[in-house]
Amino acid sequence: MDFSPAIYEHAAFLIRRTPWDVSRDGELLFAAHAEAYRRYRHAPVVVGIDIYNLEAEAYGGVLDRPSGTGIPAIGTPVCRSVDELSGLEPFDPARDGRVPMVVDVARRLAREFPEADVRVPLSGPFSIAANLLGLDELLCEALVRPRETAAALGHLVRGQVEFCRAIRQAGLDVAFFESAAAPPLLSPDMFRAVELPALQELLKQTARIVDHPVPCIIGGDTAPILDAILSTGTGYVICPAETDQAAFMRTVWDRTEVRVRINTSPEIISRGTRDQLREEIDRIARLTAGRANVCVGTGALPYETPPEAVLWAGEYCSGLAISD
Repeated sequence: MDFSPAIYEHAAFLIRRTPWDVSRDGELLFAAHAEAYRRYRHAPVVVGIDIYNLEAEAYGGVLDRPSGTGIPAIGTPVCRSVDELSGLEPFDPARDGRVPMVVDVARRLAREFPEADVRVPLSGPFSIAANLLGLDELLCEALVRPRETAAALGHLVRGQVEFCRAIRQAGLDVAFFESAAAPPLLSPDMFRAVELPALQELLKQTARIVDHPVPCIIGGDTAPILDAILSTGTGYVICPAETDQAAFMRTVWDRTEVRVRINTSPEIISRGTRDQLREEIDRIARLTAGRANVCVGTGALPYETPPEAVLWAGEYCSGLAISD
């Protein structure tokens, strides 16, 4: 069974630099992800540290520098309402924010490791809106003004399609992330009414650009919205540790064209004992026994995750048989 750890800020730990330093410097970003790939040989290699900030910063968001090894975040909202979101012009992937740097680093990594599956992170419209407006304000707008909020999310699709096109023109592929939209932050009914139309349109257009179904990575309690996620045409989903994983797998069981990454508990992978990690992986193996097209994964590995735990998990998974 394949093991697919999610490595973002943990890459900075491997070169003993802070997430902030690595996220702002192309040479450090390349060095961090190159070191991570040399150690773990993981797939995909998603180039970034604070992956959900990339587009929001390109739209004009300003990141606060965290102390120590904290993860950067947008400090002050750029917009005051969904109406202002709807008025934003798409950013320029060739010029704005750190987008050109990340694309360049991804291109360098693909040249250095031609066998690697290198991808540029692409955020969903709700996650971008949450950064630009503030999550609390966005949730209030979605509750009180659902039609206007859905329209604002649809407006952000245009910019993401252009970003995806620029990534493809650079000879690269994408990984799509939209965890801000997941329950319990957004209710299942609101997800379907407010978020889903924009999500479907974005994944349809990006799949056309990259010529394959786009992975749709959404963390949180996603079992109640899995049918909606699958309606986007995605070919890759995660089964988060935060959801009812048995219920999730029942829903997706017969959709074997969709690859499912079942995440381990973040506490166990980063702080658990070897026996706890073995038991966790065995639990996932039992949960997926007889279902093809699955792998073991993680949520975003905490910065200080012991590399030996990641290596051991990969070696243990490689010894587990799965159905063809």
